[in-house]
Amino acid sequence: MRTPSAGRTAVRRGCLAHLSLLPALLLVVGAFLDYSTSPHFSAEAFYTAAPMTAAALLSLRATILAGIGACVADAALLTHFGFIGDSGGRSELAAVATVSALAVVVNRLIHYSDVRLQSARRIAVALQRALLPELPPSIGPLRIAVRYQSAVKDAQIGGDLYGVQDTPYGVRCVIGDVRGKGLGAVKVVDVALGAFREAAEEEPTLAGVAHRLERALRREADRRTGPEHIEGFVTGVLAEIPPEGDVLHLINRGHPPPLLLRDGAAHPVEPSEPALPLALAELGPEEIRTDTVPFPPGATLLLYTDGLTEARNRAGVFYDPATRLPGRTFPGPEALLDALLTDVGRHSGGRTSDDMALLAITRDG
Repeated sequence: MRTPSAGRTAVRRGCLAHLSLLPALLLVVGAFLDYSTSPHFSAEAFYTAAPMTAAALLSLRATILAGIGACVADAALLTHFGFIGDSGGRSELAAVATVSALAVVVNRLIHYSDVRLQSARRIAVALQRALLPELPPSIGPLRIAVRYQSAVKDAQIGGDLYGVQDTPYGVRCVIGDVRGKGLGAVKVVDVALGAFREAAEEEPTLAGVAHRLERALRREADRRTGPEHIEGFVTGVLAEIPPEGDVLHLINRGHPPPLLLRDGAAHPVEPSEPALPLALAELGPEEIRTDTVPFPPGATLLLYTDGLTEARNRAGVFYDPATRLPGRTFPGPEALLDALLTDVGRHSGGRTSDDMALLAITRDG
């Protein structure tokens, strides 16, 4: 089945293919108007627009050809009407030639800008692969899928994080959202994931993992100055699926509640007691509450960041997965996340204001 994003990509490619004909069309229209109208009418605007349009849309060779074509067409029409020898004709031809030369310079500047952009994209991809783990498709009876979508076009990573680790205490997961953007947020993602990977292997309880994350993020916040020293927190959910028993343990630290999906129903798992985000525990009680909920075969746990629930349509209505997913069944976590991204894209018209991380885990029967 063809997805809406694939359809939009095909439309964009078709538009670009038609736009590539624009420089030639400008030359043809300019020459036609110049030839068929009064000798005192000049199509100089068309002749200068053609190479500049080629500079923005086409290759260096096409830009040079458009500039040569513009100069030849203008010179031919000036000769036809007998203006090639007077000062006005020479000035017009010089202007067309100058703009054509500038178009070549503009084309090179655009090319070098594209080269830098491609380099930045490759660096972003390398950074993503270094920080955000490549998750296995399954661990025992658990099937796993993840999606990450940045709010910034062409960016590959932002302030959202996720992780899944097979440990002696079961499969442990984390999803989180760092307050803030930019390189500072990426640094916090690195600290949080490093602390999670170490603590998940060593701590016998999920609360112990949360305490280790809290200390690591608090140390990172203490190194900062200004508002980030106080406001450098992370909302997140920690999940643990023990090797035995059809249950899962959850700790929610100020994050959107996960969803449990089974038999076409979607139930938000609200924390039994609200808790402050990670790195702000000193402002609240020291005890970390762990909730235990059923996780039978056939159920799917959906963890997500607030980029999903903050997606709005044109009327300003927020996307609510708890009301959009009931009544639908999915063969696995991959299909669930693909359908979810398609649905939220349709709801928001493709406009996103925040990064979005989605993590789905299905327990097979």
